[in-house]
Amino acid sequence: MNQEELSLIYVWDAYCGWCYGFSKSLKVFHEKHPELSLTILPGGLFMGERKQAMGSLPYIADVNERIHQLTDAIFGEAYQDLAQEGTFVMDSEAAAKGFVALTYFSKERAYELSAAMQHAFYSEGKSLNDAATYAEIAERYGLDSEAVVEKFEDASSTKEAHEKFIQVQQLGIQSYPTLLLKKGEQLFELGGGVMTPEKIEARLMKILSA
Repeated sequence: MNQEELSLIYVWDAYCGWCYGFSKSLKVFHEKHPELSLTILPGGLFMGERKQAMGSLPYIADVNERIHQLTDAIFGEAYQDLAQEGTFVMDSEAAAKGFVALTYFSKERAYELSAAMQHAFYSEGKSLNDAATYAEIAERYGLDSEAVVEKFEDASSTKEAHEKFIQVQQLGIQSYPTLLLKKGEQLFELGGGVMTPEKIEARLMKILSA
């Protein structure tokens, strides 16, 4: 099996706390395997009836505490204030549009930009529904902030976000985060949840040796 036939697909949602917790493991694993290209697909967690105010999701605080205990992920004070106030609505379509807008100008930094989005929300308490957040991330990464905002607000980003949601559905993924290994035409679940980089590595070696 040639290395060119191996790649990674990561299905996440910017408003998914478990994805925020998993991001450190993914970063360590992917830095160890730069030869594996990484495609990131937003999953659309908070869409339709699931798109509601944080205050109507009473389990959030307990889940976040569990994520912290299992992954050491830090939930910032500004985010915790936002969750406690309760009126903020998590909109996965808007977040996916933001991801599309950022990566349109820097596809090679898709993972870094996805991590920056989650840091903005879970650490700084900033809205991923708001164009201003993407302008700030763009400036931090040396991108044209005005162009990113224009792309975010363009209908093409909505269209591309929904195309990515469809790709996730076609993969049969229903939980986030999910890391897949694409080996030729085959797909293998490689990691997710609270898996450590070492466990992901062990799973990779098991798949490759089969």
